[in-house]
Amino acid sequence: MYLLKSNFSTKAPIALQSLVTRSLRVNPLFEEAKPLHFKKKLAGLRKQTKLGGGKRRIDNQHKKGKLTARERIDLLLDKGSFREYDAFVEHRCTLFGMDKNHIPGDGIVTGHGTINGRLAYLFSQDFTVFGGSLSEQHAWKMCKMMDKAVLVGAPMIGMNDSGGARIHEGIDSLSGYSEVFQRNVMSSGVVPQISLIMGPCAGGAVYSPAITDFVFMVKDTSYMFVTGPDVVKAVCHEDVTKEELGGSSAHTKKSGVAHFAFENDIETLLKAREFFDFLPLSNKDSVPVRKTSDPRTRKDMYLDNIVPLDPNKPYDIKDVIKGIADDGNFFEIMPDFARNIVIGFGRMEGRTTAFVANQPKELAGCLDINASTKGARFIRFCDAFNIPIVTLVDVPGFLPGTDQEWNGIISNGAKLIYAYAEVTVPKIAVVVRKSYGGAYCVMSSKHLRGDVNYSWPTGEIAVMGAKGAVEIIFRGQDVKKRELEYTEQLCNPMPAAQRGYIDDIIIPSTSRQRICEDLEELRTKKLENPWKKHGNIPL
Repeated sequence: MYLLKSNFSTKAPIALQSLVTRSLRVNPLFEEAKPLHFKKKLAGLRKQTKLGGGKRRIDNQHKKGKLTARERIDLLLDKGSFREYDAFVEHRCTLFGMDKNHIPGDGIVTGHGTINGRLAYLFSQDFTVFGGSLSEQHAWKMCKMMDKAVLVGAPMIGMNDSGGARIHEGIDSLSGYSEVFQRNVMSSGVVPQISLIMGPCAGGAVYSPAITDFVFMVKDTSYMFVTGPDVVKAVCHEDVTKEELGGSSAHTKKSGVAHFAFENDIETLLKAREFFDFLPLSNKDSVPVRKTSDPRTRKDMYLDNIVPLDPNKPYDIKDVIKGIADDGNFFEIMPDFARNIVIGFGRMEGRTTAFVANQPKELAGCLDINASTKGARFIRFCDAFNIPIVTLVDVPGFLPGTDQEWNGIISNGAKLIYAYAEVTVPKIAVVVRKSYGGAYCVMSSKHLRGDVNYSWPTGEIAVMGAKGAVEIIFRGQDVKKRELEYTEQLCNPMPAAQRGYIDDIIIPSTSRQRICEDLEELRTKKLENPWKKHGNIPL
């Protein structure tokens, strides 16, 4: 150890002399050893972060058929693109022995990377660390990533696998959830938000995914519920399993909370990568474009005969979508919920396009409560992120009955009206067959600012079907002959075309070319709604 001479007077305060003396010390051996020691310590810490809760817990995760938090990230993102943040963050709880139990990362891995070359921010909860439970610091890491996503303008993907709020922290964990919810709301309509439920998601944890735009679940290993089976049994005296109460089947078929369910972690992550390709990065970006060799002039002659001669005979509207979209590719959303309406993404000349269509195979294509809410939320997402909407219409009306009326078909049906009326993105509608009554108005009609409205020759645009109409108009008379008269005069697309409510009656096989041309024309469309703080959609 070497000590350089100081010019300070010996009368200087002893503490000051000591401070100066220490600052002037030089130890070459120490200066070399310190970085080396820290480097080794850092490497050890990094290794510890990779192990999460340890090999035994990782093995348990695998035995359940689940990947670890980091394995999920590796599969979701492009190889080598992940940049992790806050790997060394630890909880600050000192109660109930937690001061002696610290694991770097605190049960969540956060960062950003790319999916097929496009930026995404994400978090992945680590069930091997404290059961993935949310602490104050855990939530802070989530919020930091969400803030970055909005700041940069890139989607946010959350992989949820958590036992819920960390009970040891009390109000701190609850405040963490609240901070997350606030950011979910502020991010809504700014950047796409995707939730992948890959394990338990219970209590307050379920509300963050519910606010996000799309929810993926894994069959048999993921579940969502506000209160678990034990509480349900105690309070409601119902015996129910986790799967029955909040598994993927419950939420993709009954509640509509989840949009997709896939067989395992791997399929879910690969489907999420595919789905991500359809989404713009933010509300300021255009839709992504993919190369296609499918020309706009392609004619699918099958469409010319797809509508049965019998107006009451069903067919699959998805075949129409596939006949129009690039290469017949269609990524359906919520395929198992409210199947009387079909929603999803395809591409037209390589550009993401939304499809909304009535499904005559289910409830004859009638609109009901679930179909209305399903369609409305999807339409509003598309409007928020500049995705044009193509609507295929075959709807005989709203579903009648006391169950629908008592559960609010009026206000729920109004959601669909509100959604179509509010959007400013390009809207193209094609009447394929039936378009009756109030349902005609709802399904992107010209009166709700539809940009381009077509009908096939098979279109039936009227207040109601011919049979029901003549039975009312000509009650007590021979209605057989009158039915044909009504069909010729009113129950066809010509009256709407004569009034300009549809722009043309087109041959079905030409639909793809017409829609491609219209979408190209409408790319520069500019439409603004009157200024308002926000509207008041019927909820």
